[in-house]
Amino acid sequence: MKTTTVRNKVSRDKRKRQQPMTDPYFAVVQEFWPHILMHYQEFEDKKPIMLFDIQEQRLYVYPYDGFKAELSEKSQNLLEQQYERALAEQEIVVFVRDNDQKRLVSYSIDPESFESA
Repeated sequence: MKTTTVRNKVSRDKRKRQQPMTDPYFAVVQEFWPHILMHYQEFEDKKPIMLFDIQEQRLYVYPYDGFKAELSEKSQNLLEQQYERALAEQEIVVFVRDNDQKRLVSYSIDPESFESA
């Protein structure tokens, strides 16, 4: 299965959000944000990658190295850049997986200023 990876950044400044409000994957993140944040905080010291699977309606918490190892070389490089920026800016990397559409979309989210739906 070929998976398309798209990365988005949710800015700290609500006026500068780079995420269109019509993005259905972003809407999923907003809807499940309280759960994403709660589970992230359980493992915050390990700086995990969060993954929400749409079909399973399930949230996964992955160690960075384990998650990265499952990606293609190109996606590994993109994740590495995103993850380093997210750590520097105290953001959480959240992926949404849609197996039906063969999409894997990621967001870097500032937990201090993000608003759930």
